[in-house]
Amino acid sequence: MTGNELFVLAVTILFGALVSGTPLLFATMGEIFSERAGVMNLGIEGMMLVGAMSGFAAWFKTGNLLLGLLAGMAFGALLALLHAFITISLRADQVVSGLAVTFLGTGLSSILGQPYVGQRTPPPTTLVLPILEHVAAEQLIIIVVGLILAPLAWYYLNRTRPGLNLRSVGEYPSAADSLGINVLRTRYLYVIFGGAMSGLGGATMSLITDPGWVDGKTSGLGWIAVGLVIFASWDPLRGLWVSYFFGLLRRLPLDLQNPALPLISTANNPSLGRLMDMLPYLATIFILILGSREALRKRLGAPAALGVPYVRGERGL
Repeated sequence: MTGNELFVLAVTILFGALVSGTPLLFATMGEIFSERAGVMNLGIEGMMLVGAMSGFAAWFKTGNLLLGLLAGMAFGALLALLHAFITISLRADQVVSGLAVTFLGTGLSSILGQPYVGQRTPPPTTLVLPILEHVAAEQLIIIVVGLILAPLAWYYLNRTRPGLNLRSVGEYPSAADSLGINVLRTRYLYVIFGGAMSGLGGATMSLITDPGWVDGKTSGLGWIAVGLVIFASWDPLRGLWVSYFFGLLRRLPLDLQNPALPLISTANNPSLGRLMDMLPYLATIFILILGSREALRKRLGAPAALGVPYVRGERGL
């Protein structure tokens, strides 16, 4: 390959990483806020699936892409509300509740999504750029939204009073309560927000980054997002980079099918392609194993009250 062809390939791979990583970014941002409030949400996969299915269904019925994205957010938020009620009001185990929500979302999306399997997909608005040809305008817009979202989330968490209140609820809820911060309401708000962002990530997949609906559309991205929160040390800016990095890992097997790359072409080396397909999930398992160690989680910056139900009047966190 010539130098110019290599440059075009590199830009194509980079753009593909941004497109593939954006749904992950949305889900990761939502989970960061939820965990910063002290509530672990392992139901992201179910919320993304419901968001992807409902978003595609809303677009299919109305032809409006924005309504599809909003529908995905709404249904993701509804599942998150259920998780919030179980874990905050009923004070049930957050891990068990999250797994139950994932099973519920998976089942609902599978049953309710049956009529939409194989249906036509949203037609993209094609742009022709100097290097990248036939780029979907919707993909560019959603990438820009993601690039703006992460710095805004960081600023909100670290430089605003509501963000500091959120962090205090996740670190020392009893102290926050004594200062007049409504701990339960704060946790409800950010768990629902996290669910809405997960739903948006799912709807972004089925409508923009990988248009169409099939059963199990998200292919485990929700679990990857849970791992990325640990990998990002609960920091939105780090979450931006790790989401795009994992987007790159997911996209590389497709981009490297170019037979002009004899040493690393997955078309010429199927075993390499299968290994690269596994990389994001192997990395996620490794991160989750590390994150299961409480001492290491604290060193990475996990909120002190993460996973601990709050009962007003009890001493401690």
